Amino acid sequence: MTRPKWYMPVAIIALLWNLIGCAAYLMDVTLTPEAVAAMSPDQQALYAARPAWAVAVYAIAVWGGALGCVGLIMKKRWAKGALLASLLGLIAQDIALFGMSPVAIETSVYALQGMVLMIAVLLLLLANKAARQGWLE
Repeated sequence: MTRPKWYMPVAIIALLWNLIGCAAYLMDVTLTPEAVAAMSPDQQALYAARPAWAVAVYAIAVWGGALGCVGLIMKKRWAKGALLASLLGLIAQDIALFGMSPVAIETSVYALQGMVLMIAVLLLLLANKAARQGWLE
């Protein structure tokens, strides 16, 4: 079946979006002690209190999202599984961030994470639609 003209540009933009998340993850996990020391006391407390599993699900969220978008571009059905893993990783990350934080979270963080969650849900819906419509192999 023929894919709509918007499909490939959306998949490419989604991959770029997810690659930004991958870059943010890499910057986060490679922070030097000096960079952590330069953070505000609240940011340092949040960084120090984060459990290892929260960092792991962050990785699943961003790398799963990027892989899923590559799958969309390659028109592969496995994109659905990668995007589902990404969404579940994001939900777990948000539980750690908002449910276990030792400090107050800024409103802007809620807004950003809400937008990220909305995009992750929309990408999974896109992958499901693409599979139903026969756009994925």
